[in-house]
Amino acid sequence: MTLANGDGSTFVAYLAQPTVPLTGAVVLIHEIWGLVDHITDIADRLAAEGYLVVAPDLLSRVGIVAHVGLELQEIMFSPDPTVRTEGQPRLRDALAPLQSPAFGLSALESLKKCVDYLADVPEVAGRIAVMGFCFGGSYSFMLAAGDPRIRAAVPFYGQGPGDDAVAETQGKILAFYGATDAALAEKLPALTASMATAGVDFTPVTYEGSGHAFFNDTNPITYQADAAADAWAKSLEFLGRTLA
Repeated sequence: MTLANGDGSTFVAYLAQPTVPLTGAVVLIHEIWGLVDHITDIADRLAAEGYLVVAPDLLSRVGIVAHVGLELQEIMFSPDPTVRTEGQPRLRDALAPLQSPAFGLSALESLKKCVDYLADVPEVAGRIAVMGFCFGGSYSFMLAAGDPRIRAAVPFYGQGPGDDAVAETQGKILAFYGATDAALAEKLPALTASMATAGVDFTPVTYEGSGHAFFNDTNPITYQADAAADAWAKSLEFLGRTLA
């Protein structure tokens, strides 16, 4: 489907309708590789559990459409060091626009438009959550802080927000990390303390022996089946309890 931003620009989103009685709604935010099949598969899995899911494409606006995202992922995780080295300029150029404050504001606006869409569905009755992975994990934190309609957030290996954003968060958060994902693991104690100071209901779960992107079953380099299965079960229990 297509949704509109406030400036008249539009963006595409994948819509997954629940295949059992509706129990809530989820904004699902993709990894840094864009709206690829891995994300639409997760949307379908959530729909099978009773959730109405909107998964927006936030990266085609900077040129990362699905096939480009898959090519970039192949470069980053190639077993051939020459491919990784020679591909670095392409990776840097493709991902550089994501560092722009203007991009961040645009992406967050689009996410709020997804919340608008879900909030307008009478059967949803305000039962709205956000789930995201990597890039989407970071934006899950941001949306939870920026939109009080978010009751629950499930960020997977996302960068935590600053103290000001933490203080604005009203919903509950269940966050997943891989213990060997050093960049995030090192910051987790400070984030946990910040959440506690702000009175946010924050539950971090860390999996030993797992790293970044452990849930991505299309990436044999990073995927950890046991951790992914446990995180999925915990996510469903959390969503069911928090959106009840």
